[in-house]
Amino acid sequence: MADEAGNPVYNPEAEAARVQLIEHLCALPPITSALDGLLEQFGHDTVAEVTGRTKRLVSTGDGRQKVETRSTRTSQAEAAAFMQGRKRILIFSDAGGTGRSYHASRDVPNQEQRVHLLLEPGWRADRAIQGLGRTHRTHQASTPLFRPVTTDCKGELRFTSTIARRLDSLGALTRGQRQTGGQNLFDPADNLESEYACAALVSWFHLLVGGKLTSVSHSEFERRTGLELCDKDGVMKDELPPIQRWLNRILALPIALQNKIFDEFLSLVETRVSAARDAGRLDVGVETILVDTATLVDDTLLRTDPVSGATSHLLTIEIAHRRTPVTLDRILHIADSDATAEFLVNAKSGMVALQTRARALMEENEGTPIPRFELMRPTRREYMREQELFESAWTPIDREAFRGKWLEEAELAANKVDTETIRLATGLLLPIWSALPSDHLVVNRIADKAGNSWLGRLVFDEHVVQLFTKLGIDRAENLPAADIVKSASSGRSVDLTRPFPMTIKRSLVNGSPRIELVGAPSQQLAWLKSLGCFTEVIQYRTRVFIPVDGAAETLNRILDFSQ
Repeated sequence: MADEAGNPVYNPEAEAARVQLIEHLCALPPITSALDGLLEQFGHDTVAEVTGRTKRLVSTGDGRQKVETRSTRTSQAEAAAFMQGRKRILIFSDAGGTGRSYHASRDVPNQEQRVHLLLEPGWRADRAIQGLGRTHRTHQASTPLFRPVTTDCKGELRFTSTIARRLDSLGALTRGQRQTGGQNLFDPADNLESEYACAALVSWFHLLVGGKLTSVSHSEFERRTGLELCDKDGVMKDELPPIQRWLNRILALPIALQNKIFDEFLSLVETRVSAARDAGRLDVGVETILVDTATLVDDTLLRTDPVSGATSHLLTIEIAHRRTPVTLDRILHIADSDATAEFLVNAKSGMVALQTRARALMEENEGTPIPRFELMRPTRREYMREQELFESAWTPIDREAFRGKWLEEAELAANKVDTETIRLATGLLLPIWSALPSDHLVVNRIADKAGNSWLGRLVFDEHVVQLFTKLGIDRAENLPAADIVKSASSGRSVDLTRPFPMTIKRSLVNGSPRIELVGAPSQQLAWLKSLGCFTEVIQYRTRVFIPVDGAAETLNRILDFSQ
C-alpha cells in the first residue's frame, strides 16, 4: 500500500512475522554435509574415511567436538582398517580413490560383498568410472553391487546420464565387454544422450509446439529456458537444440516443473526403448548367460576364411540352470515402501505377483499417456498396460494368502532345474554377420560354473535352415524335421534336394496359414498323400500341403523314406 504522498505503508504484523522467521532460521543448526552426516550417524570408530582432507571435527564422549588433524598415513591406516574388517563402512572421494583398491580381495580378511553407493557423481564421468572400479578387481571373492543414489529431483538424472553414456562408450563397468561386471548398473533408458533419447526429445519438441503437453506451454518454456524452437513465422526450426543444451537448461527450472517435464520426456524414452527391446533391436552390448552346466553337443563348421584360416562355427549347447527366486522378505519390503503396491493372484494359473505402478509410456503423435503396471513374480518381472491388466485374469488377494503362495512358488522354483538346448554362432562372425538373423542382434556369452564360456550370437531353430542356405551349406536334409517346420512356419522357406528338389514354405489359403510343399512331381502325388500330405486344386493348379498338426512327423516320414 502507499499513502497520499506515495510513501509505502508497511504492515507491522508482516514485519514482525518476518523478524520472527529470520530469528528462527538463524537459530537452526547448520545442515551437515553428506560426509559429516554419515560419520555422525555411524560413528568415527565404524567408518573409515579416505577423502584427503587434513582436518575434521570429531565428537568426544562429553558431547563436545574437537578438531582432528589427519595426514596421508591416516588415510592409509583407515583403508587398512576397512580391508582387515575392523571398520565395516568405507567412504572415499576422488582424492582418496586414486591408486587404491577396496575390492573383496582373497588376500585380505574382509571378503564380504561390497555394496558400493555412488553419491554425488559430479560432472566428470571418467572419475566416477574410476571410483566404481576401486571395488571391482580381479582375484576377488565376490563381485560388488553398485547403487547410484539420487533424490526425487529428476534433474539429477542429468549427472547419472553422463556416466551411463560414458560407460557405454568407454566399456568400463556395464554390459558386455562393455561389461567387466557392472551387473546391469544402468538400463538403456537411463542414458539420456542415446539415440533413443535424442529421438524422444524431437518428439517432445513437436508435442510442446503442438500444445499437447501438460507440464509447460511453448511460450513459457521458451521464456524460462531461452531456447527458441520456432522461427519468426511460427514454423519449427530444422536445427533444434541438442539434448545436452536442453538438459542443462532444464536444471535451471523449479524442481516441480523439472519433474513434470522429465516425466513426460522419460515416458517417450521408455516407449522407444521398450519398442526396440520387443523388436530385438536394442543394443545392450554382450549379455552374459550364467548357467550351472553347459555341455557342447554339436559343432558345425560354417565358414573358413581363405586368407587367415579363421573359422566360424555353429555350436549346439545343452545348458542347465537353477532359478534364484526373490525372497518373501524382499518383496514385502517393496510392498510396504511403495504406496501403489497391490497383491495379485492369477485366477487361471493360481500364481501370485506384486503389482506396482511403472513409468507410463506416451503416444508420440498425441502425447497421450499410456499407464503401465509392473508385475513382480518370484523369478521374473513383466510390464502390462493398464487396459491389458484389467482384461487379464489377475485379481487382488490378501496379504496372508499372498505370503503362502509366494513361499510355495519360490520353493518350487528354487528346486527346479531348467534344461534347454541352444545354438550359438561363434568364431569369426563379421563375414557371416549378414547371414545371421536380423531380428535378434544381441551378442551373448554362455558361462558355466566350471569356467567354460562361449561368445557369439544366438541362432534359434527357425533361423538355422536359412543360415545354412545363405552360406551354401548342404545340411538342410540332415536337420531335424521339427526345425525345418519351425523355419517354414516363421516365414523362412526351406529348399530340400531329396527325395526330389522341393521347397517347404508357409502359405496363406482363405486366411488360414498352411505349410506347402512346392515342386512335387505329378507322379509323386499319390505317394505323398499316402505319407500324410493332402492336395487341393486352387486356380486350376494342384497344390500339395503338409498338415499343420503333425507336420514334423509327416515331413520326417518323407525324408526318412528317401534315404
